[in-house]
Amino acid sequence: MKKIFVTRPVFPPLERFNAYVAEIWENKQLTNHGPLHNKLEAELKAYLGVDHFLMTTNGTLALQMALRAFDLDQCDVITTPFSYVATVSSILWEHCNPVFADIDPETLCINPDAIERAITPNTKAIMAVHVFGYPCAVDRIEEIARKHNLKVIYDGAHAFGCRYKGRSVLDYGDIAISSFHATKVFHTIEGGCVIAHNDEISKKLYLLRSFGHIGDDHFELGFNAKASELQAAMGLCNLETLAQNIERRKIVSKAYDQSLPMDKISRPKVPEGLDYNYSYYPAVFRSESECLKVREALTEQEIIPRRYFFPSLNTLPYLKDHQSCPVSEDITRRILCLPLYADLELSDVERISAIIRSALKG
Repeated sequence: MKKIFVTRPVFPPLERFNAYVAEIWENKQLTNHGPLHNKLEAELKAYLGVDHFLMTTNGTLALQMALRAFDLDQCDVITTPFSYVATVSSILWEHCNPVFADIDPETLCINPDAIERAITPNTKAIMAVHVFGYPCAVDRIEEIARKHNLKVIYDGAHAFGCRYKGRSVLDYGDIAISSFHATKVFHTIEGGCVIAHNDEISKKLYLLRSFGHIGDDHFELGFNAKASELQAAMGLCNLETLAQNIERRKIVSKAYDQSLPMDKISRPKVPEGLDYNYSYYPAVFRSESECLKVREALTEQEIIPRRYFFPSLNTLPYLKDHQSCPVSEDITRRILCLPLYADLELSDVERISAIIRSALKG
């Protein structure tokens, strides 16, 4: 019996990847803004329709760059408890204090009302997450940020390829980042990007990415967040087939919709005006016991779902204090992401759904 994981990386045709690798061997440049890196950066900028775009080594460094670009230090940053740990760890690494605002039980994104309640005189920024690629309440968050003079950083690790109200989801906020990790809809093996919306911040991000200097001229403290030519080669290949990848993921997702017992699970509310990338298939069960029962039944059949996201980040053991976020804490105990990738067979979708139906009988 074949093992089915929650996701599988996109592997482009080997001959196409090798053609780009041959260019690298010809150019004799592996990193430091090589020709393939610059080509992919330009193509991604055009694809997203943004004014400023920088590729990075990964999405976590992009988050740290965003915080540092606004000189955020020793301040409160309001964030969500329902995300991957990198969202919070980036805040901690930059010597800021994460303040958790609970999530909306329907969208699973940060609740704007909870954001406003969490603001203190020491609050300088909001780091919100477009969970599973579903956009936050961007208009309401922008209104709150303007009212309280706060910066808005969007963690759009899951949101590449999503468009909301005619714009890339990554075009909202003061800075947005995304991840190009191998598990994502679009990947460069490891990688990410950071997107700003003015020249000054974009120039600062450029310096931060490259040790803070250009040639022999040093301007500020930076670190190494540059992407390599091999990452760019993979990205160029995967960008060519991105539309087909998303369309196939949509077909798999719709197959789940038709075969799962929707009276016994719930799904995040999708806002009107969203063109989705079908990055994940989260299913929220009625109780933790049902969630774990389903996970056990699937695992016994070599099918590996994931508890995205468990535990709720406000409960991490190394935090100085544990703030209460009852909605997030409840959802994290009841949610599973089911296997979803472009070449998942529809027969496997039906088999997964049959196992879930059987586990939930009674």
